[in-house]
Amino acid sequence: MQITVTTRDGTSHPVEASTGLSLMQNIRNAGVEELEAICGGSLSCATCHVYVDSLPACAELSPRSADEEDLLDACDDLAENSRLSCQVVFGPALDGMRVTIAPES
Repeated sequence: MQITVTTRDGTSHPVEASTGLSLMQNIRNAGVEELEAICGGSLSCATCHVYVDSLPACAELSPRSADEEDLLDACDDLAENSRLSCQVVFGPALDGMRVTIAPES
């Protein structure tokens, strides 16, 4: 299964994704260092902010939690398709998804 991650400079990185890991973990495991994820996925920062560009099965993407909404609200570059990658658990329905790393706030 695969995710395509676009970094801030427009470079696309194909990432082999493992089911059950968060999107953040999959991206970091692939060596895409631009995704800071300072809190390590504990939902206490927004440095893993991404934009979900396409998703074959968008209905399978869980809605944002209230805590995720609160952190995203503090981001300068919030968009409708913004997500914290630590809060998206990768599974087969998300195979082929494309995300872009959001600008640093």
